[in-house]
Amino acid sequence: MTETNSNQLIRLSAAQLARKLAAREITSVEVVQAHLDRIAEVDGGDRGVHAFLHVNAEEALAVAAEVDAIRAAGGAAAEELHELAGVPIAVKDLIVTIGQPTTAGSKILEGWHSPYDATVVKRLRDAKMPILGKTNLDEFAMGSSTEHSAYGPTRNPWDLDRIPGGSGGGSAAAVAAFEAPLALGTDTGGSIRQPGAVTGTVGVKPTYGSVSRYGAIAMASSLDQIGPVTRTVLDSALLHQVIGGHDPFDSTSLPDPLEDLVAAARIGNVEGMRIGIIKELHGEGYQAGVENRFNDSLELLKEAGAEIVEVSCPNFQYALGAYYLIMPSEASSNLAKFDGVRYGLRVLPEDGPMTIERVMGATRAAGFGDEVKRRIILGTYALSAGYYDAYYGSAQKVRTLVQRDFDAAFTVADVLISPTAPTTAFKLGEKLDDPLAMYLNDVATIPANLAGVPGLSLPGGLADEDGLPVGIQLLAPAREDARLYRVGAVLESLLEAKWGGPLLDRAPSLTAHSLTAPDLTVSTAGAVPAHGGSH
Repeated sequence: MTETNSNQLIRLSAAQLARKLAAREITSVEVVQAHLDRIAEVDGGDRGVHAFLHVNAEEALAVAAEVDAIRAAGGAAAEELHELAGVPIAVKDLIVTIGQPTTAGSKILEGWHSPYDATVVKRLRDAKMPILGKTNLDEFAMGSSTEHSAYGPTRNPWDLDRIPGGSGGGSAAAVAAFEAPLALGTDTGGSIRQPGAVTGTVGVKPTYGSVSRYGAIAMASSLDQIGPVTRTVLDSALLHQVIGGHDPFDSTSLPDPLEDLVAAARIGNVEGMRIGIIKELHGEGYQAGVENRFNDSLELLKEAGAEIVEVSCPNFQYALGAYYLIMPSEASSNLAKFDGVRYGLRVLPEDGPMTIERVMGATRAAGFGDEVKRRIILGTYALSAGYYDAYYGSAQKVRTLVQRDFDAAFTVADVLISPTAPTTAFKLGEKLDDPLAMYLNDVATIPANLAGVPGLSLPGGLADEDGLPVGIQLLAPAREDARLYRVGAVLESLLEAKWGGPLLDRAPSLTAHSLTAPDLTVSTAGAVPAHGGSH
């Protein structure tokens, strides 16, 4: 395969790859190898994107070869192959996988191998989708910039000195840098959608319970949700259809069958639909370039026949505060299992009695990073006797009010719309010393997690001030994910017609040469070398 062919392959969408694979115009081995070559070219070194923590080359090529052999043999087995068979995918390193390390971006799980696959990973394997590797993230998904990984930060392919969002910046950066056509992420307060916004990719948080969480290392169990990270809305629908549906291993899994999300993405019109602008999620506090692109999207939807209405969700102003009590409270409970006894890192005290308590203290002190410790302390305090009702209990009441705001809004609108994030990508290191400023990046995405409703972020264009991607967020009622795909696909088509092609076609070209440019030093204090299979 020539370099030109390889470059062409990595720029195809998953849907395009699937069509060419089914027609036997290309082979899965060629596709997988092209992406592995791309990872080797742009992901490593001090100036690399660093989207991957582990690369799964041998297994990915073996699965690809199996798919190619089935297609070459023809017959019933070839006809029964899933539409995405042979299309490679990357998986966030919070989702457990047999045969690859799962670290959650933490030193406390460095080199740990799961004895089982997450349900979503099993469904990828059943569809015969080669898994390229595991992607970087903020430690235990706690962060908005992927700077809190114990293995060093991921860089934004649009500007290597800027953040790719978080916590799932690795998955978003891998897709934006053409290292993978598809990826899985997890979204607790915007960790799929906010990275999508700042990298010019599509990110979807499905309805809570519609995609199994079994095998996703829990941060906040009532908020976490696995979802697709892609370059097109149709690709997200295709991947969502693979991973979604009931799972008896997840006690919060919805029994409902998934709607035909792919068909929804192919409807091609929004005429007569009511699109609600959330009064509290734009305007003051939002970057001017973000507002301009948001307004452009509204105009395009209006011209396409949608009715634009304004809705007010007054309790959204309290959502951020409520989230940062509920999430750390649940995280402090979920992370108690990392004790240095059962699995993962174990650090022994240097002197004094060798008790379980002292081993646990030494292990957690060495294994957890600053942001994880900060949230454990906050959550433990909020759950402590005498403070539970004042903090955690009050936050849950606010959560109910946010859910009621959504219920009221969806009586007058079919889908809600807002900017995904208030700003474009900021510089690496810019907000590391200001956690509150970092938390504000999720102000528009958090309400959906508190209410369990689905959300989709798609590229809305480039901000006037800095030429960086802006995200447009769509929200729908619970179990109505299909509405997101219907509106999202139409808006994507209208925007690309306006731009003359996909937004990522306008991204700076990443090559091995461009990654050797002089760099402003980014601190990775406390980082440890990537483990086996990484680069």
